[in-house]
Amino acid sequence: MKPKVLVTREVFDDVLAYLAGFFEVASNQADLPMDRETLVRNLAGMSGVMTTLVDRVDADLLAVCPTLKAVCNIAVGFNNIDLAACARAGVMVTNTPGVLDDSTADFTWALILATARRVVESDAHLRAGQWQGWYLKQFLGTDVHHATLGILGMGRIGRKVARRAAGFDMTVLYHNARQASAEVERACNATFVSKEALLAQADILCLHVPYTPETHHIIGRPELAMMKPGAILINAARGGVVDDAALVKALAGGPLAGAGLDVFENEPALNPALVALANVVLTPHIASSSAATRHGMAMLAAHNLVAALTTGKPPNLLNPEYRQT
Repeated sequence: MKPKVLVTREVFDDVLAYLAGFFEVASNQADLPMDRETLVRNLAGMSGVMTTLVDRVDADLLAVCPTLKAVCNIAVGFNNIDLAACARAGVMVTNTPGVLDDSTADFTWALILATARRVVESDAHLRAGQWQGWYLKQFLGTDVHHATLGILGMGRIGRKVARRAAGFDMTVLYHNARQASAEVERACNATFVSKEALLAQADILCLHVPYTPETHHIIGRPELAMMKPGAILINAARGGVVDDAALVKALAGGPLAGAGLDVFENEPALNPALVALANVVLTPHIASSSAATRHGMAMLAAHNLVAALTTGKPPNLLNPEYRQT
């Protein structure tokens, strides 16, 4: 008898076909969000599950899902999963790194340009029938070329964002928990600085850090106050790394000129004050959402799940200390 697995949200048909070659698959192709009770009910008897970032897997869930052996997240982030609890329960956890790096970097630049040049604001003005003709000071924005780009978090995505800055002749500064190698710095034409210097010097500050207890509100009221007047903040990383309430104040009364946000605290809810601000570009957590990339993420999660339940050695294992049973 084949092991049983659950796919918690809609995925591509060929991904399901691939899984069906190894497992008895229960899939949520109706794409109906599962509350906690529904998720637990659907996990009954399952050996593995492909989750998304909205599916919380913790000790309480594991306690009532004793057959579960693998949780494969369709995301690079995994703050929705308690790795330690999974390790104690003998459950392997995987993510989908690498496959989404370029698409996320591309989208970061979409946010940079849309925010700096007031694309969304001017689009809404035009669609509302308010344009009365050209004039000199209409929708004055911020130049991206020759500006200073600051990157907080110089991992895979941060490096790709930095390399794209070369086409705009930008000065690139970065701060990271550990300084990158000289080779990486040369490839990205980037200079390591302190966090304080980064905040003070960046015309455009991009965040590319994971969400952890250490990075919670890594950009809060004190950090926003240190930023250059007229600067722009871009967050395509994770909600919670920015204090959204403090950001609203920094956008409404200075020092920031604008922000481009793809992620939010408590999403899909967001601070309603952000919606009221004209100098904010808001998108619904879609930085990786190209057809090719989302397909690649789902297929990589499926490969992880197959490897986990057939060999016990998935390629993107996050908790190698898990207790095998």
